[in-house]
Amino acid sequence: MLPSSVLSAKFFHNEAEAFKHVEKILWPNGPICPHCGNFDQDRIKRLEGKSTRLGLLKCNECRMQFTVKVGTVFESAHVPLHKMLQALHLMACSKKGVSAHQLHRILQVTYKTAWFLAHRIREAMRTGGLGPMGGLGSIVEVDETYFGPADEQPTETTSGKPFKKRGTHGPSGKRAVVALVERGGEVRTFHVDRMDKATVDTIVRGNVASESRLHTDESRLYGDAAEHFAAHETVKHSADEYVRYNHTFPNGKLHTEKVHTNSAEGYFSIFKRGMKGVYQHCSEKHLHRYLAEFDFRYNARAALGVSDEMRAGKALKGIAGKRLTYRNPDRATA
Repeated sequence: MLPSSVLSAKFFHNEAEAFKHVEKILWPNGPICPHCGNFDQDRIKRLEGKSTRLGLLKCNECRMQFTVKVGTVFESAHVPLHKMLQALHLMACSKKGVSAHQLHRILQVTYKTAWFLAHRIREAMRTGGLGPMGGLGSIVEVDETYFGPADEQPTETTSGKPFKKRGTHGPSGKRAVVALVERGGEVRTFHVDRMDKATVDTIVRGNVASESRLHTDESRLYGDAAEHFAAHETVKHSADEYVRYNHTFPNGKLHTEKVHTNSAEGYFSIFKRGMKGVYQHCSEKHLHRYLAEFDFRYNARAALGVSDEMRAGKALKGIAGKRLTYRNPDRATA
């Protein structure tokens, strides 16, 4: 059992209260039929009885029965709803994540169930933001990292030399991740099959507003960025330069700009500590889901004024309109 001081709300321990809580979050104006879209409260009836499932309703328009779980990532789940809310809260509030084995022990479910439940919650955390980051006066940091061995090892290195399992061969054979971080704002990450200038350029130009100021390291991957953005500043890590101060005098007033990629590197620090210290192993085909989880927590962090309860509530709202099946955990259908 979980300490009452951590999860003391009734909906974490009572199934009826759990349904009421989720209905309050997803249906603030009353139930909506997921089958026909009917929201006329006079045409939706709550079914009650000793043999009736908790939270069961019937739509008098299409004659279909449903609960608040229908049409969400929790649909068809056999785990009690209050336990799934516990798992969601733990994953939303743990800075570096919670392993499936830990959920298996806490919730007293099988490891297989805990693993799939964790993936359901990661799908709820996936936002899929498409709008451009940054804007006029904003700074967007771009950085890349290489994490763990790729499932399929290459035959040659990025420089064209034969790939060898032993010896030093740089980032070849590792999983590549690109991160875009708006200074003081949100992050957006991408797992890419090949880290080259064309791939990075497509990601950056497609996700960052052209009015933004771009900060990167000296990598040649960002060599053409200056042509597409208001400014492109770099720091030279190879020369132990991690922060540089640019002094300008717009309108006769001193303005100092810190040039660095420390925000992106700070995100990578949290991500790698979580992956190595908590999850320990992740198949490459699931890496995008773990990135979505770490993105979600970073974008709803305390520094942005988001509390643990608010973050968990945001994740709960994300369960709607998404499905994830065990047979095909890489595909989510709306």
